[in-house]
Amino acid sequence: MKHRSWILVTIVLIAMVVAPVAYRPAVQAQGQTLTIWVDLNRAPILEGLAPDFADEYGVEVVIQQVGFGDIRDQFIVAAPAGEGPDIFIGAHDWIGELVASGLLAPIDLGANEENFLPAAIDAFTYEGDLYGMPYSVESLGFFRNPELVPDAPETWDDVRAISEELVGAGTVPYGYVIQENDPFHVFPLMTAFGGYVFAFEEGVGYDPQDVGIDSEGAIAAFEWLDGMVEDGLTPDGLDYDSMHALFESGDAAMMVSGPWAVERVSASGVPFEISRIPDGPAGPARPFLSVQGFMVSAFSDDPQLAQIFLNEFVATDETMLALYEGEPRPPAWAPILEEIEDPLLIAFGESAANGMPMPAIPEMSAVWSAWGSAMQLVIQQQLEPAEALMDAAEQIRAAIAAEQEETTEGS
Repeated sequence: MKHRSWILVTIVLIAMVVAPVAYRPAVQAQGQTLTIWVDLNRAPILEGLAPDFADEYGVEVVIQQVGFGDIRDQFIVAAPAGEGPDIFIGAHDWIGELVASGLLAPIDLGANEENFLPAAIDAFTYEGDLYGMPYSVESLGFFRNPELVPDAPETWDDVRAISEELVGAGTVPYGYVIQENDPFHVFPLMTAFGGYVFAFEEGVGYDPQDVGIDSEGAIAAFEWLDGMVEDGLTPDGLDYDSMHALFESGDAAMMVSGPWAVERVSASGVPFEISRIPDGPAGPARPFLSVQGFMVSAFSDDPQLAQIFLNEFVATDETMLALYEGEPRPPAWAPILEEIEDPLLIAFGESAANGMPMPAIPEMSAVWSAWGSAMQLVIQQQLEPAEALMDAAEQIRAAIAAEQEETTEGS
């Protein structure tokens, strides 16, 4: 019995000594620093966390301000030379390039992961591994003039019915407006009808071998759009500015746009409200989701230390609230998203909750041009939806195959 007690005490003592070392093997090093690249808006927030981290771990946090538009290019050059940051902020659609170049370290959020919007986690997941801690999301919303459309339409059938009523009564020239070569804004319509770009699996990502531009749902969505144009409910020939001009003048009742449009529409003086994008026969519309977050350099002297900073100091209600207040956009941290009272941000947040991450895979570059051309040909009534989308999908598959063959030969 005494022998067994001695063994038990020994195991406990070993666990007490080893466990802290296993959790933070490098954080006790003297003179160690953690360098973080952030933009102007977020720098003061992280600077406020630095003293507490230094007090607890004895590690200095160095915040360096870098313009958001410059971070990726500078990181690609600086990191391999050992001059880059341990942590930096960026957009989720950077990760395909950065991971392929061996520049990012995977991240483990542990129990914190359940506090993030699942779509935001998916956005930073590449080939099954997580490469970022999200803090904000951005997606499209449904704009309407409440003097013309008092209640938010629930479905795209409602959008058509409202358009028919308004145009038929001569109240407005058009009901719903959209740019004619703009896949980004037509994507939520496609998903509401069951269409897709690439097959998607949560926790894994997109499959570039399964192209859905010519899927049954995508064709059905374009047939809906084709019918709106054919019946004079939606105009052809619109770009971003002319679409906005129709809505802002009161000549169109509804459109889809993003948070970047709020200031412009507000300045026009037209009354507007924003809601989530209408459902379709296949269910909720799923707009593309753009997510910003924190990433860890594969060249960091201590990636685990960087993760400790993110998990213990950034992934908190207080920090996530400060990040939101510093630049209001729907948070990826669910507890803060639930507390937002701004109706416009709530609407964008509801859309974002249904969103799909913008594909970060290299094959996405083969999609935009052919997809946009197909949309334009349909709106201009030059091709039927099925023919336009089948042609586009064939071009996309051929481009992906050629790129993969070139990569294989090069290796």
